[in-house]
Amino acid sequence: MGEHQGDEEHEKHEKHENKARAVLVMVGTLKEPATGDLAAVNAAFDALMAAKKEEMDARAAAFAEAVKGAGAGGAVALSKQAPVLDKLAEVLAGSDKKKATEREAAAKGVKAVLSCCGAVSEPFLVRLLEPLFVLLADKAGKASQTAAEEALDAIVGALSSQGKKMFALPAALKMLGQDHKFQTQAGALQIILKIANEAPEEIGSCMPDLVPPVSALMNDAKAVVAEHAVKTIEAGCASIDNTDIQPLVPALISALKNPAEVEDAVFKLAATTFVQQVECNALAITVPLLKRGFQTRKTPVMRMCARIIENMAKLVERQRDVAPFMPTLMPALQDAAEQISDPEARQVCSNASEILQRAFDGVGMPPQPPVADYGTTLKAVEEVMKAEGAVSTEILSFMATCFVALIDAAITDIEAWQANTAAYLKPFECTLSVEEFAKQCLEKCSKYMVAEEEEEEDTDAELLCDCKFSLAYGSKVLLNNTRMTLKRGFRYGLVGPNECGKTTLMRAIANGQVDGFPPADEVRTVFVEADILGELSHLAVVDYIYADPKIQAVNIPREEITNVLSSVGFTPTMLKGAVSHLSGGWRMKLALGRAMLQRADILLLDEPTNHLDVVNVKWVEDYLNNLTNVTSIMCSHDSGLLERVCTHIIQIEALKLRIFKGNLSEFVKREPRAKSYFELKATNLSFKFPQPGNLEGITSKGKPIMKMDGVEFTYPGVHRPQVSGVTIRVSLSSRVACIGPNGAGKSTIIKLLTGEVEPQIGNVWKHPNARVAYVAQHAFHHIEMHLDKTPNQYIQWRYEYGDDKEALVKDSMTATDDELKVMKQKFEYRWKSEDGLKEYKENVVIRSLTGQRRTAKGTKNEYEYEVKFEGKPATFTAWLNIDKLEKIGWGKELKKVDEKVASRSAAFQTPLTSSNVEKHLENIGLDKEYGTHCRIGQLSGGQKVKVVLAAAMWNHPHIVILDEPTNYLDRESLGALAEAIKSFEGGVVVISHNSEFTSAVCPEVWNMQPATETEAAKLILEGDQDWLKTVQQEKVEIKQIEEMVDAFGNTVKVQQQKKKALSRADKKKLERKRAAQIKNGTYVKGCNGSDSEDDL
Repeated sequence: MGEHQGDEEHEKHEKHENKARAVLVMVGTLKEPATGDLAAVNAAFDALMAAKKEEMDARAAAFAEAVKGAGAGGAVALSKQAPVLDKLAEVLAGSDKKKATEREAAAKGVKAVLSCCGAVSEPFLVRLLEPLFVLLADKAGKASQTAAEEALDAIVGALSSQGKKMFALPAALKMLGQDHKFQTQAGALQIILKIANEAPEEIGSCMPDLVPPVSALMNDAKAVVAEHAVKTIEAGCASIDNTDIQPLVPALISALKNPAEVEDAVFKLAATTFVQQVECNALAITVPLLKRGFQTRKTPVMRMCARIIENMAKLVERQRDVAPFMPTLMPALQDAAEQISDPEARQVCSNASEILQRAFDGVGMPPQPPVADYGTTLKAVEEVMKAEGAVSTEILSFMATCFVALIDAAITDIEAWQANTAAYLKPFECTLSVEEFAKQCLEKCSKYMVAEEEEEEDTDAELLCDCKFSLAYGSKVLLNNTRMTLKRGFRYGLVGPNECGKTTLMRAIANGQVDGFPPADEVRTVFVEADILGELSHLAVVDYIYADPKIQAVNIPREEITNVLSSVGFTPTMLKGAVSHLSGGWRMKLALGRAMLQRADILLLDEPTNHLDVVNVKWVEDYLNNLTNVTSIMCSHDSGLLERVCTHIIQIEALKLRIFKGNLSEFVKREPRAKSYFELKATNLSFKFPQPGNLEGITSKGKPIMKMDGVEFTYPGVHRPQVSGVTIRVSLSSRVACIGPNGAGKSTIIKLLTGEVEPQIGNVWKHPNARVAYVAQHAFHHIEMHLDKTPNQYIQWRYEYGDDKEALVKDSMTATDDELKVMKQKFEYRWKSEDGLKEYKENVVIRSLTGQRRTAKGTKNEYEYEVKFEGKPATFTAWLNIDKLEKIGWGKELKKVDEKVASRSAAFQTPLTSSNVEKHLENIGLDKEYGTHCRIGQLSGGQKVKVVLAAAMWNHPHIVILDEPTNYLDRESLGALAEAIKSFEGGVVVISHNSEFTSAVCPEVWNMQPATETEAAKLILEGDQDWLKTVQQEKVEIKQIEEMVDAFGNTVKVQQQKKKALSRADKKKLERKRAAQIKNGTYVKGCNGSDSEDDL
C-alpha cells in the first residue's frame, strides 16, 4: 500500500517537472541540471508549513534552496506550470486563525526564496505582493504581519526602478481602497513612500494615479493612515522639478487636507507666472485643488481656476501629460462657461476649455513618437530572443513590462537596459550575450522614444542657427523651450495669432537676447522697420544714415551710402532733403538701404510693405527674392508678400515655433486654421467706437463740418508745391478712401485738413465745435514721449483737464514769434456804460480768450469769444467777433478755444476714471492686461496703434481720420476695425494702400495724382454717386440724454425737455394731414407717428 502510494507521488512530481521543463526550452545549455527535483521542492514546502517557530528560518532557507535547485536558478519551480507559487499565494491569502503560523512561514519562505535565488525570482514573486499586503492586517498575530512586512520590503527593495513602477506601485495603490483594513492601507502607503524615495523619477510619471487615492486618506480616521498619506504625498511631490510649482507645494498639500484653505491656495496659484514646461506630476497636485475650486461655485474662484488651467495648458508639451485630467477638468470648465452669471468670467472659462482641448489634441506640440504598449514591446523582445529559443513566459513578460517604463521615460542609456535584463537571464547560457541582447532590444524600441522629424530639403544650405530657447515679455511667456533652425538663403515668413510675440522675437534676435543664437561676429542680424526716425530726423538723408552708429562701426564711406541709396531709387534732390519730409514708403526704402549697407547675414523685417504702393511693394518683393545669400525673416499681414516671397513659414503657436516648408498657400493646406490670420473679417474680436454727440447747427449728415478750398502747400526748401488747388468736403456721412502712390501728398492733405500744418494759399475751415480724431501715418509719434506710462495713464494725462492736450500743440494753434508780437500790440476798444448812455474808448492789449458763444447764425461771425485785457480786473471782459480777433493776430487762439470747448462738451459723456478708460481700451481691442498693467514701451506695434486710436476716440469725435490704419494691425483687428467704422455715426477718412480694406468701408474716393517736376499733385474726387446722394440727405438724429454718470460714479437723471403744446394752426394742419392719409389709404394707426409737432 505504502509502495503504491510512493509510486503515485513520484509519477505526480514527474508530470510537474516535465511541464516546467517545457516552459524553459533553450537552444543553449542551462548552468544547472534541467532535471531539477520538483518533488524536493514540494517536500520542502510541506516541511515549511509544518515548522514550529524556532524551525521556521531554517526550513524557509531549505525551501529556498530546493526551489533554486529545481532548475534555472529557481525559474522552473516558480513558473505557472509548477504548483509552488500557487500554494504560497493560497496560504498567504488565508484567514483561518488556526493557520496563522503557516501564513507566517509562507511569508518567510517568500523572503528566503528572494534572498537565495536573487533577481531571477522577482518576475514570479511579484504575483504575491497583493496577498502579502492583505496579510499586514492579519488578526491572528503580530508575527505574520511582521513577516509579511519584511517580505514586502525585500521584494520592493530588490526590484529595479522600472520594476517598482510597473509592479509594486500598482499593487500598493490597489490596497488603498476603503475595502481594505487600515493596517493594509498604512503598509501600502509605506511601500509607496519607499518607492518615491528610491525611484523619484518613476514616481513622478505615476502622480496622476497616485494623488487621488492617497489624498483621500489624508483625513482618515486612523491617525497612522493619515500621517503616512501626508508623508507619501510630500515624497511624491518631491519629484516635481517645475520651479514655478515647487514653492507652492506645501500650500497645495495643506489645501488638499484642509478644504477651508482652497480659495487661498487657488489665488496663490493664480499669482504665479508659469514659464516652465508643465508635466503630469505638476498637474497631478494642482488638478484636485482646481476641482475643489470649481466646486465652491464662487465666480472669482472659478474664474481664477479657469485662468490657471489656461496658463498651464499652454506649457504642456505632451498629450499624455494632460490626458489623465481631461475627464476632471473639461466638464468643470464647460459647466462654468454655461452657468457663471458674469459674462467676462464665462468667456475666460470658454477660452480655457478651448486651450485645454488644443493641448489634448496636441495642437502646436512637437512631433511625438508612436506609443509603445506592453504588446508591441513584448513582440520586440521575442524577435530578439528568436535566435536563442524561448525563456520563461514570466521572465519575458516581466522584462517587456520594465522596458515599457524605460520607453515611457525615454531612457536610452544602455546600462539601464542591461540592468533590466542581465540579472534575469543570468541562470541561462546563450550564444547571445546579455549586453548584446539589451543593445538589440534598445535598438528595436528606440523608434518609440524619438519622434521622426520632417526631412528638410536643401540640406547643403549653410546652417546659421540651431538653438533652443524660451522668451518672455514682462510677465507673459511667449515661447517656451522651443527650437529654431535657420539656414542661409531661406526666406521665412513669421506668422501667428494676435499678440503671440512675432515682433518681440525679432527684436530679441536683433538685440542678442535669444539663448544659443550665434554672436554678432559670426552671424550679423539687422532689424528693418519703417519707423526709423529719431532725434536725428532733421538731418539730410545721407547724413542721417552716416550718423547711424552701426554704419560707423563698419566704416562705410559717404560715397557708398549715396550709391546704395541711389540704387533703391533716391534722387539727388531726395538725398539732400530732410528725413522728416520722406513719405512712409520712402522711409521703408531708406531702412532697407541702411540694412544693405550693413551686409547682414539675416534680415529681420517688420511689416516691410507698410506705407508702400503697388509699385514699391513689387520692388521689395523682387529685392528679397534676389537675396540668395542672405536669410530673411519677415513679419507681415500682407498675404501676397508671404505667398510670393517665402520659402518657409515659421508659425508661433502654443508657445512653440513650428517651421513649414513652402509659401503661405502650402502652409495653409497643412494648417487650415491658420487661414484666419489673413482673412479680413471680425471673429471674436470686435471694436466699438463711441458715438459722436450732437453738433450745433448740423441737422443733416451731408452738411460739411470740415472743408478746404483752393489750398496750396509747399514744404520748406522745395521749389514746387506739394499739393495745389485742393477743394474737399467732410461731413458726418463721409466714408472716404484717400488713395495714390507714395509721395503723392495724401498725408499732406490730411495734415492740412487737421491743422497739423498751415497752407500758404487757400482756406481750411472746421466747425468750431467739431471734434476730430487723427491717427497719423507714423502713429507712434503721438505716444513716444509717454512710453513709461500705461495706456490708461496716458489717456488720463491727455484729457485730465477736459482738453485734448495733443490737439492743442498743432501748428495751426501754435503762435510763431512774429504772431506773438502782433498779439501784444494795442488796439482801440469801444464800450458803453451799463445804462448805455455813455461811450468809452481805450487802447488795450488782450491777455487771453476765455470762452465762446454763438450769436448770428449762418454767418462767418456767428461765434463770439470772451476776452480779458491786460491791466484790467478779471470782471472786465468783452465779447469780440472772429473778424476782429483775426485782424489783431488772435486767429490761432480762436482755434484753441474752439478745440477746448469741443473737448469739454464731450467730457460729461464718460467721466475720466480708471475703470471707464479701461473699458474704453477694451472696446478698441486692448485687453486690460495691457491697457492698465503694461507700460506703452513694452507693447507691440499693433498694440501701440490701438492705444493711439483709443486715445483719439476718447472725446467722442465727429470725424475720424486714419492715415495707414492697416499698418501693424493683424487681419483679425482689421476686420474688427472695418465693422466699427461701418457702425460709426460720424465721418471717416482713411488713407491706405490696402485696397481690400478701403473697398470694404469706403464708397467715396479721393484719388491723388502724383506731382511732376513742374506741377503739384492733383486731387480727383471719385465714388458711388448714388450712395453719396442718399447719405447726404440723411437727417441727424438728436437723442436726448436720459442719464449720466459723474466722476464719482453717481448716476444723475437728466431732466427731459417738455414737449410744446400744439398751436391751433398746427392742430388744423395735422388734422388735414391725417384726413389725406385716410383718404388715400396710407394711414395706419400707430404707424404714422404720434399726434405731436413731430408729425408736421
